[in-house]
Amino acid sequence: MDSYSDANGTTANDAGRRSALDGTGIRKAVVVTHPGLASGSPVVAQTINALQQRGFDVRLIDKIDSIPVGKSTATVDPDTEIVVVLGGDGTILRAAELVKGTRVPVLGVNLGHVGFLAEFESFELHEAVKRIASRDYTIDERMIADVQIWQPHASEPLHDWALNDVVLEHTDRGSMIEVGIDVDGVAMSSFGCDGVIVSTPTGSTAYAFSAGGPVVWPGVEALELTPLAAHALFARPLIIGSDSTFGIEVLRSSADSSGAWICCDGRRQGMVPNGTRIVVHAAQERLRLARLENVPFTRRLVSKFNLPVIGWREQGKRAAHNRWNEAGPKKPSCDEKILLAQSDAHAAPQSPSRESPTHELSVSEPSTSEPSALRDPSLKERHA
Repeated sequence: MDSYSDANGTTANDAGRRSALDGTGIRKAVVVTHPGLASGSPVVAQTINALQQRGFDVRLIDKIDSIPVGKSTATVDPDTEIVVVLGGDGTILRAAELVKGTRVPVLGVNLGHVGFLAEFESFELHEAVKRIASRDYTIDERMIADVQIWQPHASEPLHDWALNDVVLEHTDRGSMIEVGIDVDGVAMSSFGCDGVIVSTPTGSTAYAFSAGGPVVWPGVEALELTPLAAHALFARPLIIGSDSTFGIEVLRSSADSSGAWICCDGRRQGMVPNGTRIVVHAAQERLRLARLENVPFTRRLVSKFNLPVIGWREQGKRAAHNRWNEAGPKKPSCDEKILLAQSDAHAAPQSPSRESPTHELSVSEPSTSEPSALRDPSLKERHA
């Protein structure tokens, strides 16, 4: 259980939501839309109408203002049953601010490009609402990073958090910032760089991935630190366990003395002066994502990034397999198709013969004559 539970594992928020689920209260849902999506757009109207027809009291939030770092507040009623997000991953990050501290699950409808956090596409909307109404979904709990910002001479830190990442960057594009890195209070390195990213496993496929960091599976309890264009020999991504802490100090630089820019989840941001220390560790709270299908993360990764699981040399063979599968008496499953194609991809390629440009099989009679070297009279004399 997390820090919001009492000795019996029950919370006031859970009790209120359970009252609604048991039919003793009103079932509440919140629909959060991308800022560029008009409230009267068809997908918004369809979502609200479908939920209302299933007995939900629906609240629409079509705009979430940016707030300064350290000022995050939740605005969703704790007894809300679910938050449905219409947009991409950025909109889901905005919705995460609304449910922080409430344990209300978030279900994403992908209207963006990648949609790593989203659960389904817009054309599956009616099926999704049906599943929501029948409570036919599971909960995927994601790690949240706790962020403490200790500014010089401050008696208390600013508190913030991140589902994806916290990013520290230079403010002057013509110079670097100097940072000192420590783990569990033990100094590890200091270097000049464009910035530093500390990401959760969820955020490892975002900015950190573009900066050369590894993909961390969501079930791994870890934090990742990725330097941005560091001017140092030892400046590789670091991964620590959830019981450890990253410390980042903004050091003074002769090229730039204005401090640095900090941003949590691309949303909550602000300036921090030189001498500021940022401490990041895994929070006890988790963000709850509603899942309609039990799809392995590996499959999501392959699908969202369109990874080449089959070599380019085998594209023609894969197309032939697909045509055969579609015409065959029994259509294999998706997994069977992938395994079949991958097994063919690992087979040793056969190089075509240079002497025979066609695919016809040439059969010759076995030769009973003497070797070619002896058929040449001049060579016979040399062999004699």
